[in-house]
Amino acid sequence: MINTSWVIGIDFGSDSVRTIIADANSGEEIATSLFYYPRWKAGLYCNPSANQFRQHPLDYLEGLENSIRDCLNKVSISVRENIKGIGIDTTGSSPVAVDKSGSPLALLPAFAENPNAMFVLWKDHTAVKEAAEINHHAKKFPVNYLQYVGGIYSSEWYWAKLLHVLRSDDAVRNACYTWVEHCDWIPFLLTGGSDANKIKRGVCSAGHKALWSEDFNGFPPDSFFSSLDPLLKGYAAGLSTKVYTADQPAGTLSPSWAAKLGLKENVFVAVGAFDAHMGAVGGQIEPYFLSKVMGTSTCDMLVAPADEVKGKLVKGICGQVDGSVIPGMVGMEAGQSAFGDAYAWFKNLLTWPMRMQSQKDPMPDLIDMLSKEAEKINVHENSELAIDWFNGRRTPDANQELRGAIMGINLASDAPEIFRAVAESTCFGAKAIVDRFIAEGIQIKGLIGLGGVAKKSSFIMQMMADITGMPIRIHKSEQTCALGAAMFAATAAGLYKNVEQAMASMGKGFEKTYFPEKKRKMIYESRYLLYKKMGASIENLTLQSE
Repeated sequence: MINTSWVIGIDFGSDSVRTIIADANSGEEIATSLFYYPRWKAGLYCNPSANQFRQHPLDYLEGLENSIRDCLNKVSISVRENIKGIGIDTTGSSPVAVDKSGSPLALLPAFAENPNAMFVLWKDHTAVKEAAEINHHAKKFPVNYLQYVGGIYSSEWYWAKLLHVLRSDDAVRNACYTWVEHCDWIPFLLTGGSDANKIKRGVCSAGHKALWSEDFNGFPPDSFFSSLDPLLKGYAAGLSTKVYTADQPAGTLSPSWAAKLGLKENVFVAVGAFDAHMGAVGGQIEPYFLSKVMGTSTCDMLVAPADEVKGKLVKGICGQVDGSVIPGMVGMEAGQSAFGDAYAWFKNLLTWPMRMQSQKDPMPDLIDMLSKEAEKINVHENSELAIDWFNGRRTPDANQELRGAIMGINLASDAPEIFRAVAESTCFGAKAIVDRFIAEGIQIKGLIGLGGVAKKSSFIMQMMADITGMPIRIHKSEQTCALGAAMFAATAAGLYKNVEQAMASMGKGFEKTYFPEKKRKMIYESRYLLYKKMGASIENLTLQSE
């Protein structure tokens, strides 16, 4: 059966959606399609100065239909007739207010141009105040409801964003029936869902971002939220305590979507999950190897057998949830709020005058040019030093009010030297995550590099290996998130007994390993201490200014 079956993996990223059709036996990608969100590309509904980043559901709907149809147009009729499953991953936490039918409010005429009725993208930090209130409020309860999210609730997550929107917009508050993650909404949509009460919420989104835990018999009680703010009353009580792993089917393709796409109605649609979690599976994660999905930000995933980490709670990470990555294992998430974004910021800084003149980027290989020059620099203790919190700090110990910095600049500092400092800071940030896991009793055997930065920048990957003191294996697949979604699709469709089998058959293996070099070990150790000292100073100044 597997030899004549294909599956679709859909990866909703920050800027675009990518869809692949993969052979369910080998994982070979026989078609791929990329669709950029037109409204997002035009900068609509966002206000970077206020840390507001919203995405219109029409961008997702158009991207979903166009990318799938484009892929299907590239394959034979026999392939189209033997599509068995669809898997979906999205950014997260990227929730939206929906009505009782489960439709995002922005799809209604009255809310079509209202950013508060749209998906609140993962990197939206407008809810910093609400996150701080949640953290303070949680200390009043005998049960530690934050224990499985590292002890600190983030402004990037579900409840903080919901509370911020409810407080900010009376019209949205009055029309909102419930609040749904992007990764839970797409499977609901494809399976013809019309009742928000029947949305199958994934353990990935519920556990890592919305405080669901089996130990709490679901979400924290409604009294926890209503005593924080009466506006939250009823939202937790309205959520089902049952959540699902991504290897389970959310249902089958609805008649309307089957007709729209030209597929059969018996195509299984898997429960959704976040991109980094499925990307870790697509990148063939192994227990105790930190899988780093490196894009605009990083999301670092680690899995470990549940019986081996029982009782261990890692402070300051983005959650540890049984089954959020691989069913039967505890999935642990960490990350950096800005990674590729930091490099893109520096590139845009340098090219701004030329871009303003030509209205297009005149130097598409600028990062490569800077990397080659930066690699030649003989770094010393007093070289330019940066802190990587350009979009706040995600891990360890989330604090989105923190800001990045560059120290040691003088009139001799040139672009490659400052770029080298920025790149080094992102690697120091990666080391801080590794150190936190180890300090909390979780061993790290090595790193797995996934995503564009991992595959394109040997300079940054070698620096990361040198700074962390660990080898980094780079996965062959260009699309590990979409491939991971395809693996879950194959499992949900019954083609594999479990996702481990799908991963073994459909995985592409690794193309390169970067090993730590000892020549800069001492200087990096010295500069890492300066990085931590400088970071502590910034944190203290931030606290004093509040």
